[in-house]
Amino acid sequence: MTEIIKVFRDPVPAMRFIGKKYADYGGWGEWFVNGWFDAIEGAMGGPDAILAVWENGGGYCGLERRGDVPFEYWIGMFTPAGTPVPEGFACVDFPAGTLGTAWICGPEGEVHGAIPACAAKLAEAGMEPLRDADGGVWSFENGLCPRFTVPDEKGNVILDYCYYIR
Repeated sequence: MTEIIKVFRDPVPAMRFIGKKYADYGGWGEWFVNGWFDAIEGAMGGPDAILAVWENGGGYCGLERRGDVPFEYWIGMFTPAGTPVPEGFACVDFPAGTLGTAWICGPEGEVHGAIPACAAKLAEAGMEPLRDADGGVWSFENGLCPRFTVPDEKGNVILDYCYYIR
């Protein structure tokens, strides 16, 4: 059974998301084949660089922008602000702010199905998504090691799903 087991506020510093933009949700396989996460980790000086500025950083992310803007989907990683962007990648800079994070627990093949329920769970806890200057709402799945990569004794993982909130 998949369920949201925790919601919390997570203050974050200014960060840069480095990745590639897609028309839909595809593209994850090419990231591992081409070593693109390694390139981003190298640009920031190793994966520990983001952990030094954000405790829940370091995960491989699927970043979404919805709302009063055309849909965007990115694959990549959050890095410290100002990290150089490797050739062939693009970036989105985010100011310091607060994330509303929901932990989705369940089998890896099922946790993504609970993402639509995250906004309502965060709202129940008094967290409202932040809209950018164009009316866009940024959210992302954050696959952290070991929460998402090492199943527990019941075969469950935890996927962090985050919204920038007010």
